Amino acid sequence: MGDDYLVRIGKLIRDARQHRGWTQSQLADALGTSQSAVNRIERGNQNISLEMIARIGEALDSEIVSLGYAGPMHLRVVGGRRLSGAIDVKTSKNACVALLCATLLNKGRTVLRRVARIEEVYRLLEVLNSIGVRTRWINDGVDLEIVPPARLDMDAIDAEAARRTRSIIMFLGPLLHRLDAFRLPYAGGCDLGTRTIEPHMIALRRFGLDITATEGLYHAQVAPGVNPDRPIVLTERGDTVTENALLAAARHDGVTVIRNASSNYMVQDLCFFLEALGVEVEGIGTTTLTVHGVPNIDVDVDYSPSEDPVEAMSLLAAAVVTESELTIRRVPIEFMEIELAVLEEMGLDHDRSGEYTADNGRTRLVDLTVRPSKLEAPIDKIHPMPFPGLNIDNVPFFAAIAASAQGQTLIHDWVYDNRAIYLTDLNRLGGRLQLLDPHRVLVEGPTRWRAAEMMCPPALRPAVVVLLAMMAAEGTSVLRNVYVINRGYEELAERLNSVGAQIEIFRDI
Repeated sequence: MGDDYLVRIGKLIRDARQHRGWTQSQLADALGTSQSAVNRIERGNQNISLEMIARIGEALDSEIVSLGYAGPMHLRVVGGRRLSGAIDVKTSKNACVALLCATLLNKGRTVLRRVARIEEVYRLLEVLNSIGVRTRWINDGVDLEIVPPARLDMDAIDAEAARRTRSIIMFLGPLLHRLDAFRLPYAGGCDLGTRTIEPHMIALRRFGLDITATEGLYHAQVAPGVNPDRPIVLTERGDTVTENALLAAARHDGVTVIRNASSNYMVQDLCFFLEALGVEVEGIGTTTLTVHGVPNIDVDVDYSPSEDPVEAMSLLAAAVVTESELTIRRVPIEFMEIELAVLEEMGLDHDRSGEYTADNGRTRLVDLTVRPSKLEAPIDKIHPMPFPGLNIDNVPFFAAIAASAQGQTLIHDWVYDNRAIYLTDLNRLGGRLQLLDPHRVLVEGPTRWRAAEMMCPPALRPAVVVLLAMMAAEGTSVLRNVYVINRGYEELAERLNSVGAQIEIFRDI
């Protein structure tokens, strides 16, 4: 790339930064680099990769920077390679997004440690920044600092970013204590079929929140003086529903009892964070939570979310389908025990270390070593249940594992309207999956995987399952437009490469 192009790109970056009102130091923090490096880039004195240009465009919310240089990201996978060595599990995506929403409860400074640098987090940061919350990456881009404004500017909300994440729905719980009326864009995210927000409304009406949906917006009104006069019974034991109820109860001046609550990993992490804010939560890990609210929360808090059991399951599945010996470190074992019990019955050869404690001081971790195994299809169907059952998000990985096992496996993904349909994309890679109805898939194994070029499924976990099958297939596969994977995984390709995979990131230019 010639020097004149570097100068022109540098000017575009400088203009976009100034338009956003950032200093060079603020951009450097967002990128995890130094102010001097940003200065060199803007003066055209430093070579800059397409990936860096894309990251800068993401940080500055500027299509001008990325236009013509960084289109959709694709993956080129050379399969048939064995993995080896050890890989660490990153912090939980779902916990991190819940904690970002929870920072709206706090008037003080929040530092979240080792936050997952994923697209879902970036979208929430764009929304938070647009309404006046100051965020910056600190400690070489590892940790995240969040400082709220005295008053939120909801009229300036970044609607496009909000519509690209389902997590925006968790703004309702905190905002009902800060505003008498506000609007939120409809929640987006993965294409998983119709999902009603009525369970959220049933819980939040007890705090005076009323929602009218019109023209792509939720119009929220908060009636003063409305408080839960009896326990809130959730109509579904959902994770985000429970989190929204917790967020509403956290600043309620009184005691709130939430029944039929999810006790899943992200809910527990949110409870631990609320305790750090000074909110007492009884019953963590059970289906009945008692919250002693604090009307005014103004503390400086430092919190470390725990590791992601779904990423741990992804890495375990990668080892199984590639017939590899791999050590997966920092596995939150409490949220993997059912999965491992099922896999043991299928014949998985593995062992685990003694337990140790995550950085949040509460979650139990182990190191898990998986070895090549001769698997047999399970006698019973694979189906999810609320925690402590088999995790809903771990079900798709059993499609790839079952395809590696001898015999027929029935997978019943009853939670989502159409996620099971995307699992049949494995057939293009040599799988033998029969869709029985929108929720049930019959998997025949073992599979002789074959390379293919295909578009990424629009749902996060099935997309990763396709990537894992490509890693097992001899030859070169291409997976196009992997934005959905980047929503939930930080540098997944690079990290898999570190243990022996061969995955190349490329873009159309």
